[in-house]
Amino acid sequence: MDDDFPDDELEAPVPDGTSGIGRIVLAATPIGNVGDASSRLIELLGTSDIIAAEDTRRLHRLVQALGVQVTGRVISYHEHNEVAKTGDLLEQVRAGKNILMVSDAGMPAVSDPGFRLVEGAVAAGLTVTAVPGPSAVLTALALSGLPTDRFCFEGFLPRKSGERSSRLGELADERRTMVFFEAPHRLEAMLRALHERFGPDRTGAVCRELTKTYEEVIRGSLRELLEWAESNEVRGEIAVVVGGAPEQAPAKPEDQVVAVNELVSQGIRLKEAVAAVADDARISKRELYAAVLAAR
Repeated sequence: MDDDFPDDELEAPVPDGTSGIGRIVLAATPIGNVGDASSRLIELLGTSDIIAAEDTRRLHRLVQALGVQVTGRVISYHEHNEVAKTGDLLEQVRAGKNILMVSDAGMPAVSDPGFRLVEGAVAAGLTVTAVPGPSAVLTALALSGLPTDRFCFEGFLPRKSGERSSRLGELADERRTMVFFEAPHRLEAMLRALHERFGPDRTGAVCRELTKTYEEVIRGSLRELLEWAESNEVRGEIAVVVGGAPEQAPAKPEDQVVAVNELVSQGIRLKEAVAAVADDARISKRELYAAVLAAR
């Protein structure tokens, strides 16, 4: 289905933050190019009662670049204080204040602060809406050259090698395209772990500095991506996209005969062994039974 809406389904712009009813607005901010800021974001930056920002210094640079005059109160809201500050923000909404939530880049609550605020607002029956915009996840996915019909976002992998290996083990059979974030100084170790768990021939893409002047997308096998990372000093914001596990060829009954005979040698009855192996391999019990008899 086409994602574009027919013209008669588009609604006229509704002024944000002017209804007199307190609410929370999650607004996406540019992931690199300040020109990607939407007109709604610009309006809300200048009219919201409170702006909850992941980094107030980043917010200051953004509003300066956009030429916006902030009239509301700006507070810091990040992973280290969101538990303590969420309750107060919800009280402000109850009192009729309009709160704009922005993270450093992209959409709040997606691998960024904001989830706790949304969770609390939903539980309290308060209004939450969003101003969509730039997304590193979707931009990397679209530019990767990998299938986009089904995908999953995995965020940052664990830093410790054992935990990272365990997480990748869980994803080894994932059929959907996967999108990860990673810090540049950990990219080589991450790609090596992907190479070991998923195999050198799995396809992927490293997306660096998206929408910025030095945007770069490196596409290839995990072996090629690892070799690139080993020979280059990687900098900037990184998103890694990895193709899903290839579809496995259907199991053949004759390939499961050895497994059946092993169970039989352990004292399990033939029919029970056939049933167990057939269920595990997802093949016909009748065909497997016939293959076992034919091999004798």
